[in-house]
Amino acid sequence: MSAAEAPNTKNDRTAAAEAWRRALELTAPIGQHPMVTLPVVIDRLADKFGDAPALLGDRENLGYRALAERAAQYARWALAQRIAPGDVVCLLMPNCPEYLAIWLGITRVGGVVALINTNLVGDALRHAIDIAAPRYAIVEAGLGDAFALVRPRLAGPVEAWAHGSDGHGWPRIDRALESLSAARVDQPAPNLADRALYIYTSGTTGLPKAASVSHYRVMQWSHWFAGLIDARPSDRMYNCLPLYHSIGGVVATCAPLVGGGSVVIRERFSASRFWDDVADHGCTLFQYIGELCRYLVASPPHPREAQHRLRLACGNGMRPDVWPAFQERFDIPRILEFYAATEGSFSLDNCEGKSGAIGRIPPFLTQHRPGGLGAQDPPRCLRAGRCLVPHR
Repeated sequence: MSAAEAPNTKNDRTAAAEAWRRALELTAPIGQHPMVTLPVVIDRLADKFGDAPALLGDRENLGYRALAERAAQYARWALAQRIAPGDVVCLLMPNCPEYLAIWLGITRVGGVVALINTNLVGDALRHAIDIAAPRYAIVEAGLGDAFALVRPRLAGPVEAWAHGSDGHGWPRIDRALESLSAARVDQPAPNLADRALYIYTSGTTGLPKAASVSHYRVMQWSHWFAGLIDARPSDRMYNCLPLYHSIGGVVATCAPLVGGGSVVIRERFSASRFWDDVADHGCTLFQYIGELCRYLVASPPHPREAQHRLRLACGNGMRPDVWPAFQERFDIPRILEFYAATEGSFSLDNCEGKSGAIGRIPPFLTQHRPGGLGAQDPPRCLRAGRCLVPHR
């Protein structure tokens, strides 16, 4: 190691140690308050931040107070439908601020929300709904036809509520909300151990599988990443990842909120629109998957690609040949990578910003997060449809 490299290495290690310290400080108290779930946290944040921006969408923005009030209306809708603790509601809706308000409200009164992949159709969609065994489904207007086609073949009766259109004769949930109070419900909150969400695996080795996500895990993910990224009220996250998955829907959305920041939600990734969005909204953070960064690097130069306020990019799967080109071309000060699975029991964090590394569990966490890596022969494990370690 040269003399010039040593200070940088020391700084990287110091920054990593600080990131883990913050994450531990935010997550350590969670288990001591079993009735404090994320919907309760959002109510408290609304008291603290009021009308400060929380979620910014293409057609609607919600401040902290408005988000808490909208969630309360969905909680009252759930109570009016006699949704009991543990009852499942499927949510089939594109990315928008309303998405988070819906599952926050329903889970606040004990319901479980199954976050359905909006790209599914036919048998895959039917399977994803059936394995959650829902009583209700909330379906955005543009996805109504896909749901209507599989509804007669579902294993059990599912009452459909439309959002944004009268199509198929289903009742409109957005209209039902107009008559419901936005005052907070006094219903006892669920316990951290209770199930909050079903989040589905990708289905690359078969039909989608529903992973059970407890309120504890939602709190753990939100606060752990709030610590790792050092989320602050001045932060604004750019999120164009799907809200039906754990990264786009919980990590990228809830971690900035826990820190008092805001989230710019886009329905999908657009390489041509990306840098205008990031610059126009003054984003300081963005969440990625590896392929997203590769698409940006492969795109023609954009006049605003270095005219931004980004201080950190957080994600997983960036290949070592993309990492330096991405960081240098777009002037990204810091990259934080992690490797985890929605249904997994531990994660690996690359807080040092080491290109190509899959991350690690720091020594002071090994007793709490035991785990190990096993070597696999890439062709053999890929043929078998599994890959325990990312191959570079």
